[in-house]
Amino acid sequence: MAKRKVYLDHGATTPLRKEVLDEMMPYLTNSFGNPSSIHSFGREARVAVEKARQQVADAIGASPNEIIFTSGGTEADNMAIQGVARALSSRGKHIITSAIEHHAVLDACQSLEKEGFSLTYLPVDKYGLVQLKDLEKAIRPETILVTIMFANNEIGTVQDVAGIGKICRSRGVYFNTDAVQAIGQLDVNVQEQNIDLLSMSAHKFYGPKGIGVLYKRQGVKLKPIIFGGGQERKFRPGTEYVAGIVGMGKAIELAVAEMETKTAKMRELRDYFVAGLLEIGGVTLNGHPQQRLPNNVNVSIHNAEGEALLLNLDMEGVAASSGSACTSGSLEPSHVLRAIGLKHEVAHGSLRLTLGKDTEREDIDYTLKVLKPIVARLRKITGTLVRE
Repeated sequence: MAKRKVYLDHGATTPLRKEVLDEMMPYLTNSFGNPSSIHSFGREARVAVEKARQQVADAIGASPNEIIFTSGGTEADNMAIQGVARALSSRGKHIITSAIEHHAVLDACQSLEKEGFSLTYLPVDKYGLVQLKDLEKAIRPETILVTIMFANNEIGTVQDVAGIGKICRSRGVYFNTDAVQAIGQLDVNVQEQNIDLLSMSAHKFYGPKGIGVLYKRQGVKLKPIIFGGGQERKFRPGTEYVAGIVGMGKAIELAVAEMETKTAKMRELRDYFVAGLLEIGGVTLNGHPQQRLPNNVNVSIHNAEGEALLLNLDMEGVAASSGSACTSGSLEPSHVLRAIGLKHEVAHGSLRLTLGKDTEREDIDYTLKVLKPIVARLRKITGTLVRE
């Protein structure tokens, strides 16, 4: 009998919605014009791009002229961090970030360190939360940017974004947030939360891969890091990926419209899943127990190696991950798990299981059913059976 197929890696990517694909198809076929062209084909494409720009702006409480289309979250993060650094280097060269950022942020910051910028990496508590008092102490006269993610991609912890934004606004420092995991799952309003720059990626909310957005508040100084044509007000030159932009607009519109009901369902399933995992014994939840993404379950299964858990789950038809998909080939334990204080061997036994809008209780029950004997088998191999 064929095994049940269960996809629990929505934090890595989500399937493309049919409604989104349907919206994209004309721009992959007959409506192929270049938005920069002045003839009817080009004008048709331009209208579609600007409609999507409005859809994205509406979803986060922004204005359309504050939306810059990019190839995804990584490019948007780099544009924000590198762009502000280039624009404000004469005023100051100090940037503040956190120890648990995505590598798109950490690597961009580290590249600036090599150019003479000073970086402060704020610690987090055992739940992965940045303390506001630590941020306030870290801000100096020469601080030009604070970049702290909205919600962590591995452990799911949601930061006090409004609190961070309020501090930054009061001190005259730009606030950038990587919101790649937050869009469609959490309330995001750039005005209410005092956000100056924000990154997102369409494939995290059932849109196409290869398209994202950098929100840049009007008036924020930013220098481009890519050069070429005049597209996206010269901040991101290059012919626009029209079909992807159209898909992103439709995907975010649907995600926000359905968010309340979908996240309530996922939150209930998440808590049910966590309870079932804890019953296995020798399992601890990583991240904040309540202040976390509604779809995120991250656990450490003691005395079981993470890669072996993943491979065995995959053989049973369950797709999961051990952390960020961007670093899944690394043998080093997650920097996020190490930052929240997990020992090396505990961090290596961690699983990230991320639910989607179509995940059902039967998927959770099946996963728990196949996982329990896997854990017991792996512990028996290492001679570390957990007895209740």
